[in-house]
Amino acid sequence: MAGMPISEFADRINEIMPLIMRNFLRQQTKEFYKTKITIPQFGILDYLSREGELKMTDISKMLNVTTAAVTGIVDKLVRYGYVMRKPDTEDRRIIKVKITAKGNDIVRKMIEHRRQMIINMFDKISEKEREEYLGILNHIKEHLTE
Repeated sequence: MAGMPISEFADRINEIMPLIMRNFLRQQTKEFYKTKITIPQFGILDYLSREGELKMTDISKMLNVTTAAVTGIVDKLVRYGYVMRKPDTEDRRIIKVKITAKGNDIVRKMIEHRRQMIINMFDKISEKEREEYLGILNHIKEHLTE
């Protein structure tokens, strides 16, 4: 691979990454199906588990969708008992959403499943290769957040 032009590198990455992502999503979708939640629903649960209670507008910004779209997703999460709505103490027009213990349990289960998938993928390569890969990903992440 020495001396590979960046354009060829991009072509190779463009072939490999979709395969990896599809496989990862396929495995994760099976787990979502078992828990009867969707990827957007999990995104909200995961966000709430990290951030605490949030306004509906904050959730809509995170998902880059309208507040009306978030309302539909949150309605289902409320019905499942994964989140609860509560009015803001200072302004009753503002509705906040908070994850429940049941919702936190689902998040923990899904994160552990994802963790195990990563272990299964990366246990086939050496510790040195994993460290190099992680270093490269962190480097890319730094450039993305600039």
